[in-house]
Amino acid sequence: MGLHVHRNADGTTTGRNDANGFAVTHADEEEVKRQLYEDAGWEYTPPPPPVPPGFHRFSLAHEECRVSGFGDERYAGVRARPPEGCVPVDRGRFTLECERPGRTLMDAVAGTVAEIRREHGLVMNSLGVEEPQEWFDADTPAGHGDVAVAHLVLMAAHRARLLGYGRKDMARLLDAAGVE
Repeated sequence: MGLHVHRNADGTTTGRNDANGFAVTHADEEEVKRQLYEDAGWEYTPPPPPVPPGFHRFSLAHEECRVSGFGDERYAGVRARPPEGCVPVDRGRFTLECERPGRTLMDAVAGTVAEIRREHGLVMNSLGVEEPQEWFDADTPAGHGDVAVAHLVLMAAHRARLLGYGRKDMARLLDAAGVE
């Protein structure tokens, strides 16, 4: 079964359930999703309310090639004393659901990663993005594009460290790519 949601040129949103042909168009995207979920027999959970101005909502995970679950001893300190605005959750790996202040999403993520590293000696290395190549709102600040970029930078830093690359190597590559 496939549920699809598409934003139309006129500002409305259309949703379609491939399994039975059900389709709905509405000005409110969440109403389209609610009706699609209802039609499919799934429980619909509305999105959380918007975060206050100057805050950003994100999931911050610790992923490794070796499987280590939420209960791993390395996470005991941060589970007991997470950064303010973050809640530990078990997503099959250690994850923090955060609402943190920052000028941008990258700023909020960087501050949170630095705090966890300083306080607990743990380097969080993922925002849990499954398919970062999906780029459906690249021009929207604090949208999926922002999350994908932060995720890729954290993942690249983690993997570069595993391969023996340092900060200068990463900065040289970013400079060569034209990041200013």
